[in-house]
Amino acid sequence: MKDKPQAPDQPRRFRAIGEAYLYLAPFLLGLAIFTLYPVIRVFLMSFQSDYNYLNGTYAGWSLENYQNVLTDPKFTQAIRNTLLYVLAVVPISTILAVVIAWLLNRRLHGSAIFQTAYFKPMVTSITAVGLAWRLMYNQQYGILNYVLSVFGVSKIGWLTDPKWSLPALVIFGIWNILPFTIILLLSGLQNINELYYTAARVDGAKEGRIFRRITVPLLAPTIFLVCIVNTISSFKVFSELYPLFKGDPGPVYNLYTVVYYIRYMMMEKREYGYAAAAAVVLFLFIFVFTMIQLFVKKKLRNRS
Repeated sequence: MKDKPQAPDQPRRFRAIGEAYLYLAPFLLGLAIFTLYPVIRVFLMSFQSDYNYLNGTYAGWSLENYQNVLTDPKFTQAIRNTLLYVLAVVPISTILAVVIAWLLNRRLHGSAIFQTAYFKPMVTSITAVGLAWRLMYNQQYGILNYVLSVFGVSKIGWLTDPKWSLPALVIFGIWNILPFTIILLLSGLQNINELYYTAARVDGAKEGRIFRRITVPLLAPTIFLVCIVNTISSFKVFSELYPLFKGDPGPVYNLYTVVYYIRYMMMEKREYGYAAAAAVVLFLFIFVFTMIQLFVKKKLRNRS
């Protein structure tokens, strides 16, 4: 007769679970204090009218902060500029990064030098890089205008002409976001089995066809990941804007972004309820764009 299976040692099991949570306690405590609490506090503050930061008092609960923010011309401008920035930076940087990562992955002669050049911005202060770009954008002696003058283009006021301020920010944003994007895509390329390429070359496929029919489809999951990460990062554009225009939102205050607007309401206007409401609106925009990208990814996966 077989022995009955013994009941699990419940005290030992609970002790193991308790020990695991004990090791996780510092991380969970830090997550609760520095992540969850600020998120909940900002959400609650966005509904508190006439919030006083000094003593923590407020007049009552209402949608007044959202009404004032959504009807503020500065916030409308910030939403428009941020959306234009995201719609320009994310697709252009992704396309450039795919091509550059593909070339770097081919291990051509001198590719190590190019890898170092492309990855340099990741270890350089954004403020220092912004100041360098400010010099390159200079209308009189900047290198960009010098290069354009070789082709007969007149000098452009990148940082002084309102119509060129957003393109200048977009160019800087694309350059700044490329290194991280290239690293992710290069990692995805290196995980593609070489047998696919070998079989395609045996069948006589050209490099362009191999890139379109093998590389891009197999790299699609990484591309979607890059798009989601870069979308979230681009919606929070601020560090790129601040050094270019000496802390101002554009040459004639025409380049407000959502994060700059939040900073403006907090640091200059001391309207913490408005800033909290703007932060919640920014979160909703990021959430909606992320869900759209995930939906598109799911649809394309089901078709394939």
